[in-house]
Amino acid sequence: MKKSLISLFTAAIATLMLASCSKDAAQLTKSGLNPADFKTDSTALYVLTNSNGMEVCFTNFGGRIVSIMVPDKQDTLRDVCLGHDNIADYEKYGAEGCNFGALIGRYGNRIAKGQFTLDDVTYQLPINNGPNSLHGGGPIAFHNRIWEANKVDEQNIEFTTKSLDGEDGYPGTVEVKVTYTLADDNSLKINYQATTDKATVLNLTNHCYFNLSGDGTKDCLDEVLTLDADQFTAVDADVAVTGEVLNVEGTPFDFRTPTAIGDRIDDESNQQIVNGHGYDHNWILNTKGDISKCFGTLYDPNTGIKMEMFTDQPGLQFYAGNFLDGSFVGKKGVKYPRRSAFCFETQHYPDSPNHPEWPSTTLCPGEKYETTTIYKFSVEK
Repeated sequence: MKKSLISLFTAAIATLMLASCSKDAAQLTKSGLNPADFKTDSTALYVLTNSNGMEVCFTNFGGRIVSIMVPDKQDTLRDVCLGHDNIADYEKYGAEGCNFGALIGRYGNRIAKGQFTLDDVTYQLPINNGPNSLHGGGPIAFHNRIWEANKVDEQNIEFTTKSLDGEDGYPGTVEVKVTYTLADDNSLKINYQATTDKATVLNLTNHCYFNLSGDGTKDCLDEVLTLDADQFTAVDADVAVTGEVLNVEGTPFDFRTPTAIGDRIDDESNQQIVNGHGYDHNWILNTKGDISKCFGTLYDPNTGIKMEMFTDQPGLQFYAGNFLDGSFVGKKGVKYPRRSAFCFETQHYPDSPNHPEWPSTTLCPGEKYETTTIYKFSVEK
């Protein structure tokens, strides 16, 4: 009888342990993320899914995209963006400027010497990138703050924030709402909206690092890029725009026909490649704000995953992960090496407040800032 009771007790413990393990496993996302690792008093992990089984995860720390699970040509789901698998690492490495998956503001890209003049007033921004201000510049830039999150339904989530007058040197109190939508055509749409109570400058974007191989342990320079752009804006040795607009014809910047990103990325006979340490430049899009037209595609020949890109913005910052160096510990403990992912940041041109000849980034009271970008995923078998 005693042995029988011990056996029953042992079996009961084993059943509870199995149930606990099953419960834990069920809580993990398709990309293997544990929501508990993102849970603090002010942060959490949020999951969107569509009818095709695609999954995108977010955190409200920086309004970030954490993972994007899409099917490859074998119908195996792959995580095609870099990031971390816990909130502590986002906080740790975010301060070092990698910005995996983050919403960027108030001003995406660089403002030369951190200065601009608006309505005869000169504003000084924090300097955080050589002599320049990059991606808002300060400690409360959009990628460093906690956003309010509202998961509308299984395919839509809203992030909102208020940036007060004078924060990080910018004028005006700006209220921002960003909506991510995961549609049933396997597209991820990002809609940005904002208003201000005082004239200011605004240039919002997202800093997702895409790797369509789903393997962050090596570079993905064999991925094939197409960009509908005849020109790009030149940069100096500090990667700030000079004001000069160059033609892509006959240069490593010509992606008008499908070209492997690694083919010319180290062509140091081109001074712009030297200045940007590879690709870290703004392309002037031929689509001219027509979001119905695809401005670019990225394709991985090994997985068959293709990403088409659409925007109503005039420019695109293509950054080829030149400063990834293995020091960032990402999901599953992977140390991301150089050029293991690429950013496609739709935007107005860098430093536009100091170049009145370029499309304006000024937002005034009574106006509504609104822009949309779409990344659409498919497979070529």
